[in-house]
Amino acid sequence: MAGVSVDEAMRRAVELAARGLGTTSPNPVVGCVLLDADGQVVGEGFHAYAGGPHAEIVALAQAGERARGGTAVVTLEPCDHTGRTGPCSTALVRAGVARVVIAVPDPNPLATGGAGTLRAAGIQVDTGVRACEAEAGNIAWLTSMRRGWPYVIWKFAATLDGRSAAADGTSMWITSEAARMDVHALRGTVDAVLVGVGTVLADDPRLTARNLRDGTLAIRQPLRVVLDTDGRTPADARVRDGAARTWIATAAEVGAGPDGRVDLPALLAALHGRGVCAVLLEGGPKLAGAFLAAGLVDKIVGYVAPRLLGAGPTAVVDAGVTTIAEAIDLEYVDVTQVGPDLRITALPRKREG
Repeated sequence: MAGVSVDEAMRRAVELAARGLGTTSPNPVVGCVLLDADGQVVGEGFHAYAGGPHAEIVALAQAGERARGGTAVVTLEPCDHTGRTGPCSTALVRAGVARVVIAVPDPNPLATGGAGTLRAAGIQVDTGVRACEAEAGNIAWLTSMRRGWPYVIWKFAATLDGRSAAADGTSMWITSEAARMDVHALRGTVDAVLVGVGTVLADDPRLTARNLRDGTLAIRQPLRVVLDTDGRTPADARVRDGAARTWIATAAEVGAGPDGRVDLPALLAALHGRGVCAVLLEGGPKLAGAFLAAGLVDKIVGYVAPRLLGAGPTAVVDAGVTTIAEAIDLEYVDVTQVGPDLRITALPRKREG
């Protein structure tokens, strides 16, 4: 029987890594496929939860002695340090693998160095196979490690004519139940959900990840963050209900920017210090505009309903753009129908120079 190519194995490893989204933070998602000397798959694994066995360890346990002389294909450079688990680089050396193929190097200074350890042990190490796919699947963790603050996703919902509510202020519901369930699934993949105090005062949201059909809470809940410059969040607000951890971020605690409001870069740095790798920005257009104007949004997920209101508040943000030359250009990366609505995912394009 023909063996599996390294490229095919890495594609499978990327698929395996995705199974850990939402449960591994503050660790990365990682997938691993082990091939024996004949190229047959003898072990698979992914990192399922922080503190649990790493992808390589799971795959090695499946393979046993069949790993000797084989190839380990892994989406992220094997770790080279002892934390809650031992170094994966050492485990691969002890297993007697002959080759390790890595998609993306580890940017974490505490864990990097696995490739060097493997080479020093006489193991062939190749890098860069399906690097773009592996990077995309682990983008939040990689981004937070490289720059020291979380990956920020702005989510909004609007009608086709850009309205977020009707003229009388009613907004339940702009989008369908299918779209709202999709949002709760999205919440389940991030470490924190962020809104401004204005949203809390106007809508009193729960900001939990839950099943809308029966109301049950997801096992893992993101940190609820309220950007509240002057500490106006009511004591009986639902974000204080104990269903999930909550941080009321005030200017007194985080620091104030030139406008007297909570300093956004300082807020993101503080969240990074709390182990937050990915933030879902769900506040109103004013807060989203501030993040966009500061260049702090990494991804946009918009839910557009096939409805027209003609009047009422809009989802339009003020991102400080005054002329067409200053427009924030986006790259569409996905357009998917969710129930009757469209989910549009876009990335801000980096400006040249």
